[in-house]
Amino acid sequence: MTSDNGQSKPVSIADDKVDLDLLASIYDRLDTAVWIFDFDLKRILWANGKTLEVMDASSLAELQLRDLGADMSPSVEKRLRQYRHDFWNRDVSFSEIWTLYPKGTPKVLQMVMSGLRLKDGRMALLCEAREHHEQQPETLRSAEALLHTTVMISLFTMDGLPLYRNTAARAACVSLATRFEEQFADPKDAQKLLEQVERERTSKLVARIKTGAGTRWHELTIRACHDAVTGQPAYLVSEIDVTELHETKERAQYLASHDTLTGLSNRTYLKERLTQILKTASEANQTATLYLVDLDDFKLVNDSMGHAAGDALLQLVSAKLKDLACPGDVVARLGGDEFLICHLEKEGSQSDDWFGQSLLNAFTPPQLIDGKAKHVGLSIGFAHYPEDGIKIDQLMRHADLALYQAKSNPSTKCVRYHERMKRLRNEHLAIRKDLEQAIREYEFVLHYQPVAFTGNDRVVAAEALIRWQHPEQGLIRPDQFVPIAEETGLINEIGAWVCLQVAHMQARLQKLKYPVGLSLNVSPRQLSDPLFVPLMQSLPSETGCDPSKISLEITETVLLGDIANAHETLAILKETGYQIVIDDFGTGYSNLAYLHNYPIDGIKIDRMFVEDITSGGEIVKLILSLAKALGADVVAEGVETIDQRSWLSKNGCNLYQGYLYSKPVPEDRFLSMLRTQMELAAT
Repeated sequence: MTSDNGQSKPVSIADDKVDLDLLASIYDRLDTAVWIFDFDLKRILWANGKTLEVMDASSLAELQLRDLGADMSPSVEKRLRQYRHDFWNRDVSFSEIWTLYPKGTPKVLQMVMSGLRLKDGRMALLCEAREHHEQQPETLRSAEALLHTTVMISLFTMDGLPLYRNTAARAACVSLATRFEEQFADPKDAQKLLEQVERERTSKLVARIKTGAGTRWHELTIRACHDAVTGQPAYLVSEIDVTELHETKERAQYLASHDTLTGLSNRTYLKERLTQILKTASEANQTATLYLVDLDDFKLVNDSMGHAAGDALLQLVSAKLKDLACPGDVVARLGGDEFLICHLEKEGSQSDDWFGQSLLNAFTPPQLIDGKAKHVGLSIGFAHYPEDGIKIDQLMRHADLALYQAKSNPSTKCVRYHERMKRLRNEHLAIRKDLEQAIREYEFVLHYQPVAFTGNDRVVAAEALIRWQHPEQGLIRPDQFVPIAEETGLINEIGAWVCLQVAHMQARLQKLKYPVGLSLNVSPRQLSDPLFVPLMQSLPSETGCDPSKISLEITETVLLGDIANAHETLAILKETGYQIVIDDFGTGYSNLAYLHNYPIDGIKIDRMFVEDITSGGEIVKLILSLAKALGADVVAEGVETIDQRSWLSKNGCNLYQGYLYSKPVPEDRFLSMLRTQMELAAT
């Protein structure tokens, strides 16, 4: 209320009701501090003599003039709002330890707080307080921590009745009386937690919790304990809201296991799905069939109609494959224009290729692609479990041999694996023999793909990528021979040659005064080679290179225990001066905590996440935040559009690599690019 001059003055609830002097004299005799607090004005309306002593106030009038909201923390303000809300809805009181700071001096009080309705209908706070004689610093600080922490702390009886909630927990719960099990969106989660805590005294779970703000994901930790007041068994529950992290993790897991263009499973998730379906087939004594499907003349569609039409075709094919597949089938995109379907055969099937023929028939009519009718041809190779193989890799290999036959013979577009196809293995051996000759005859060359600033397109680094200059077949890309080199172990010799060439190239760049770093890919098998580390240690003295200008790109699998002594190996390489960079980041293990255990200098964001930028780029933002926390540089791979580059620049990713700037180019072309850049900078 206001006075005649418009100034605020304290509101009295006892006006015209009782003898205020008598009331004051009675309360002044108490050894308990009693006062009435106005939630809205954040002032004390009335107080007894003991309160004046506790508050170090010379008079009630002086105390009433204090603005208690001036230095009130957000946590205390939230707690007071909770009190008022609870008092309006129920006749309740709260007993808590509070620390007040009259004139800056801490006073620890055991307080009982209840609601009191004012004459104007508003709700006020009636406080009764005694000095708390347990003055141990740890006790006082823990009470303050419970009030101010954002962690939700609650205490429940064994029957689930709430005994205590701190400020954060009270703000989150739907109502003051909400029982433990009533918080869960799925009652099974509560049951699971209680069953585990019964066995192990503690339990932890991430679950969907009903809150005043709707259903949220909380990480709950529950421990069996005793109520300090009654001594009865109880449950102490701490909760953290992890909704944003959970949703981001789910999105990351989805992107890591699914093809962003078609929404189908990708190779990352494939082994798990195939293992499940083959296990079902084995237990039910059924036949499972693994089909590999490849589009005919897909490159022609891309070249004649553009990449957008090619993408539309891939999406059309994936949609049809999902429609034709049964509910339990595995449908995946392996990459490019190759798809996989694995399903359980039904009893009484007329032929062993009935499903493959149904796929061919579905694409017999012309398909509408980018508004134009086009014939879409398929080539299909398949293998039966367990007749044609009992292991996933074996079935995949056999189906791939059958697919090769289907693509080689236009008259048979759906081919089952047969033993005679083993002759293709001889071709594989021939490639190995050619690779061995390539190593002896130095038939390999390096191309370099520039890494540039997103802001000004200035080249600051380049990735060295190997090519095979075959004397008869011409230039062969690494994806056509590196897997065979990995399988046969030849990758160690090839990798050693790459390391030597990159070291010589870096030394040459130094002499030319080109401030450009280089990177090269190091396979897990190379890191396991005992000769690899000594080689890398010898290169600076042997070639004159600066190892700090050379980055070794490794995959996440190297960091996850697949490679023996990986930590020690990387530590030695780091000590030698080399930079350690994670390639294709985000496609491996979703838990990122392992990064703190390794000397990581940089991260290369996989192209699948760069492609997702158009839908918000939340995963890329998360990776950028993580990299900033680690102090690691970030390069975005697979950047193909100006919009992608602009987004990266605006969101703090300074480096990019991709066809937008340049494809991998031969050494002389790369040096020419750098020379031109230097000349332009000098003008």
